[in-house]
Amino acid sequence: MNVYAPILVLGLLAFGFAVFSVTVATFTGPKRYNRAKVDAYECGIDPTPQPVGGGRFPVKYYLTAMLFIIFDIEIVFLYPWAVAFDQLALFGLIEMVLFIVTLLVVYAYVWRRRGLEWD
Repeated sequence: MNVYAPILVLGLLAFGFAVFSVTVATFTGPKRYNRAKVDAYECGIDPTPQPVGGGRFPVKYYLTAMLFIIFDIEIVFLYPWAVAFDQLALFGLIEMVLFIVTLLVVYAYVWRRRGLEWD
């Protein structure tokens, strides 16, 4: 348990800082709201009108988000593998090759379905 104590302390400090920042911001922040502050912001362009029911986002938005998550998780798994490569030996190499091949299949599928093209 002593090995994990610094990680626990760091997590508690981060959580405490987040709670402190949000709490202080609510008391010290300006309270003057106007129409420009409460409007939606779309990169300096006037927002497009939304239907009364809220409208629907295109599916490509969600596909892009899922692709980002998939390839982000790939990086998360590649760092520890690279650090422990010598200890994992042939088993680790085979497992990582299978992992990369699976991701390449996903990438090829998305590429074939034109999921990487922006209209």
